Amino acid sequence: MPTAISGGSRIRTNTPSENAYNALQASSNNMALRQLRLSTGKRINTAADDVAGYITSRALSARNGALKSALQSVGDALNVTSIASDALDNINSLLTQIKDSASTASSGALASDEKIALAKGAYRLAQQVQFVVDSTVFGGKQLLQGGFTGSWVIGFYANNNILSINVDLQTHNTDFNTSSIRPDGTKEVTNNFNLNATRDSVVGNTPNFAGVSGLNLESLNEVGNLVEGEVNLGIFSNDNMSATLSSIAEALNNINKVASYVGGIQVRLNSQEDLLKSQITNYNAAISRIQDADVATEQLEYVKSQFLQQASLISLAQANQTPSTFLQLFR
Repeated sequence: MPTAISGGSRIRTNTPSENAYNALQASSNNMALRQLRLSTGKRINTAADDVAGYITSRALSARNGALKSALQSVGDALNVTSIASDALDNINSLLTQIKDSASTASSGALASDEKIALAKGAYRLAQQVQFVVDSTVFGGKQLLQGGFTGSWVIGFYANNNILSINVDLQTHNTDFNTSSIRPDGTKEVTNNFNLNATRDSVVGNTPNFAGVSGLNLESLNEVGNLVEGEVNLGIFSNDNMSATLSSIAEALNNINKVASYVGGIQVRLNSQEDLLKSQITNYNAAISRIQDADVATEQLEYVKSQFLQQASLISLAQANQTPSTFLQLFR
């Protein structure tokens, strides 16, 4: 703090001038500080400006960057679940049409030719199911052929340990809770979910589609083949029709279970996406409160420093004139 000291009639020391110069230097430094803060928009430009605030703001910025990466990862996981969910809905629609064809073929009013035509049409739908399975791809990986699994970072603990979510679309995922029909009509849990409709639809040595043991949509194309000179209606025959309808209905139910599994993950991801967006916004606000400059306050301080600078210049000029008055003593 400057003190008002007069040098009296001493010529070698001009204390008032030194005080005015020091005040001028202080106001100029303050003006430079305000100009820096106004030009950068930041209150903390170096660690020297606020040691504690510098550490806190940098730590918050680092965590915020990690949260932004997690938000991107959540978006990728949502892409996977959305693509898989839409594909499962499409397969559900196709299998429903196959079931409708089987229901129509169960009518006693239809002759063999009509049943064969329905079976061939249903087989084309089964081929489309296979096409959907083959073309459901993300990141170069097939999603619905029973081998896909992926893990995505969706958050971080305070010590930066990773929080992740797993999307498991593998054949033997127990979370699917798929079931099959026994010959006696009861259900059994299989957990052998397979959506290959016209190829590779065998689990073990038993045909399997959508977790239903013994269901093979490839056999739709065999309806109408000659066996020992007679037309074989296969799974569309009167003896097999009840089992065919029950198996397709169970396959539809299993597909819905898998779609529900994917949908549950998608709901969680949507919730996590909203949470991350909110957290990023709050971190940005916290960083801004610590680091950013108050433009109005800085402008007021700048104007104040300008006034003090001009006053100091006038005082310095006046103080430098004082020693010359003592020269009159020698006249």
